[in-house]
Amino acid sequence: MYHKLVVLLFVSFTVCAQSTQKPLIESKNGMVVSTHPIASEIGLQILQKGGNAIDAAVAVNFALAVCHPAAGNIGGGGFLVYRTAKGKAFTLDYREKAPAKASRDMYLDSSGNVIPGKSLIGIFASGVPGTVNGMVAMHRKFGRLAWAEVLQPAIDLAINGVVLTEKEARGLNRNRLDFSRENPDKSYLISLDGHEFVKGQLVKQADLGQTLIRIAQDKNKGFYAGKTADLIVEEMRKQNGLITHQDLRKYEAVWRKPLISNYKNYRIIGMPPPSSGGIALAQLMKMVESFPLSKWGPSSDSTLQVMIEAERRVYADRALWLGDPDFFKVPVSGLLDADYVANRMKSLDFTKATKSSDIQAGTFAGYESPETTHYSIVDKEGNAVSITTTLNNSYGSKVFVGGAGFLLNDEMDDFSSKPGVPNIFGLVGSKANEIQPGKRMLSSMTPTIIESNGQLKMVIGTPGGSTIITSVFQVVLNTLEMGMNMQQAVEFPRFHHQWLPDNTRVEAKRFSEEQMVRLKAKGYEFETSGGIGLVEGILVLPDGRLQGGADSRGDDTVKAY
Repeated sequence: MYHKLVVLLFVSFTVCAQSTQKPLIESKNGMVVSTHPIASEIGLQILQKGGNAIDAAVAVNFALAVCHPAAGNIGGGGFLVYRTAKGKAFTLDYREKAPAKASRDMYLDSSGNVIPGKSLIGIFASGVPGTVNGMVAMHRKFGRLAWAEVLQPAIDLAINGVVLTEKEARGLNRNRLDFSRENPDKSYLISLDGHEFVKGQLVKQADLGQTLIRIAQDKNKGFYAGKTADLIVEEMRKQNGLITHQDLRKYEAVWRKPLISNYKNYRIIGMPPPSSGGIALAQLMKMVESFPLSKWGPSSDSTLQVMIEAERRVYADRALWLGDPDFFKVPVSGLLDADYVANRMKSLDFTKATKSSDIQAGTFAGYESPETTHYSIVDKEGNAVSITTTLNNSYGSKVFVGGAGFLLNDEMDDFSSKPGVPNIFGLVGSKANEIQPGKRMLSSMTPTIIESNGQLKMVIGTPGGSTIITSVFQVVLNTLEMGMNMQQAVEFPRFHHQWLPDNTRVEAKRFSEEQMVRLKAKGYEFETSGGIGLVEGILVLPDGRLQGGADSRGDDTVKAY
């Protein structure tokens, strides 16, 4: 393959990687890895009470809505990838939908230009929430414990109070002005005495607790009908939002066919559209499969170039071809065709960077061009859950539902407001992802489960907007190809390329100065970034033990027994 022609060009170097900051945790009976220590502990308690992975997942989700309001939610949506202990795979789409009153050009001014911020902050940015419906659907199909039992820990947390971590206190303080501006008649998560929140402070959320009680008592009717629905619609009326009672009543999560792909002797179970993550990860893995990455190592120039060039090509396809399959015929088989994927990498040249302007999305016969969180759970029986859920931007639209105490999403920004115009994450889209009533917006969420020889091997995912796909890609390779344990793989510094803009975002200390000089000479451009992703992973060892990886970039925590 390609590497035979350029073997003399490969230069290795030792990465200035951060040392592992969190301990490696292994267990036999069950494991929960989430972005917050309280949520992970609640999930573990559910497993210890005899609940299965789905019971724990539901409990973790509602706990995160209380203790991690930046992304944990009941006012957003997400995706589930689930593998039973017997090896059967399921995927659930509970992504938000555009309200019936939404329209293609709703974020454009009279001149046809995108109005800055209109799809990001405020009531007009919110899609119809899917989280509660999704939780009910997965628990109805697979849950073991009573519904009310798995919600009770979150109810207790809201009413009795949650102790803030340093990160959560910092996030609330940073968004205080937005909360005040978008909620003039409310005081949710705002310090009333004028002082900033601090680590260790107890925060009670009484209205949210009552909302959770209604959901515990009446499931979907406790959110999409009755008092909570009335409060949502009243908030819409007061601020000229779009969501109606009919939008709420009509919302349904959808069980979709899992997206299955292969990498060497591994079987990858991913989320199909409207997630772009499953297809993108499958393409990335196929694009690098023929290269000797394990021989080159995780920090060689050649490994870096192959991965960047694969990412560049995959994100070009994402921009044109991916959207809600209920509204747009996504060419899944074409995008994953082995010959197509191989041809995409034929233009790779190790002597120079490919320009993104020279890379376009592929073509297929019959077509014309047209702040998130994750948790991974494995129970004692071997059932595995990978869930990514989101409000989109950190704290979503910044709008709380008065009387209900929860934040609404700003997922409408994940649509393409105008073809070719980037969203907050710099991602561009096309007709496939234009706004239409009832349509689900495209997502980068990449909840993933991997098998080896028919056995569970890995459960993984991350938040991070457009960097979700590349973060999962890199951590998977760190374990499968580079021999890292789960914690090492999660901690290893990351990079990201998404076709446009044409630069590579790199975490500090990812590359040496000498390597940066070499790659810049080949035409690569770099932008230093803060932390990329917050990966939560579980690796299953050959003897069946579970090995957790919790990202030190956040409050991520492994709990096991």
